[in-house]
Amino acid sequence: MVLYGTLVNGVLIIVGSLLGLFFTKIPERYKETVMHGIGLAVILIGLQMAFSTEVIIIVLLSLLTGAVIGELLHVEEGLNRLGSWIGSKFASDTGDGFSVSQGFVTASLIFVIGAMSVIGALDSGLRGDHEILITKGVIDGFVALVLTTTLGYGVIFSVVPVVVYQGGIALLATQIDRWLPEAFLNGLIVELTAVGGLLILAIGLNLLKITNIRIGNLLPSILTVAFIYYIYQFFV
Repeated sequence: MVLYGTLVNGVLIIVGSLLGLFFTKIPERYKETVMHGIGLAVILIGLQMAFSTEVIIIVLLSLLTGAVIGELLHVEEGLNRLGSWIGSKFASDTGDGFSVSQGFVTASLIFVIGAMSVIGALDSGLRGDHEILITKGVIDGFVALVLTTTLGYGVIFSVVPVVVYQGGIALLATQIDRWLPEAFLNGLIVELTAVGGLLILAIGLNLLKITNIRIGNLLPSILTVAFIYYIYQFFV
């Protein structure tokens, strides 16, 4: 089932959000330690994916070109403005002082904007491998629990953009093999996985507050890797 991974991801977000409603009084130090654990797990996932590369120069050039494009287009700033705009459209506050929109927007940006969403959905559609999305679902579930304890029940509504976004990519991926040769597609997936792994690693570092990488401005590298891999195959 193509959408299996996406649906599991959605269900785990809902479960995490519902559990979060019962743990609103969790001490901050517990939340912080849980987020640190999640950050370490994300780093491990990113490293495992990044080490899959067979041609490191493709990964390097993809990140460099993606970073330039992202900075030129101000992708990160655009995403932040979008979140602020959506939040401004909601005025009602929940009982704990946080608006429904704050939980919805914050959770949606965390769950949707990331390499795991793209790579996982592509794996689901192309190879029927749902491991990445299920792993992402477990992580999202814990994050949803923590977010709900602070931002309220608006977090649970983030499941809608997650399912629509990832499900759309997975369904589209089922048709890609009609346009691209299987050998080319398999090699592209390897390098795409490696690039995505480094972006996931960046997410983990940000979660641990070790650094503050503008991941949004690196997202175009997910697209440039296909172009660079094509050029590499053409000449090699």
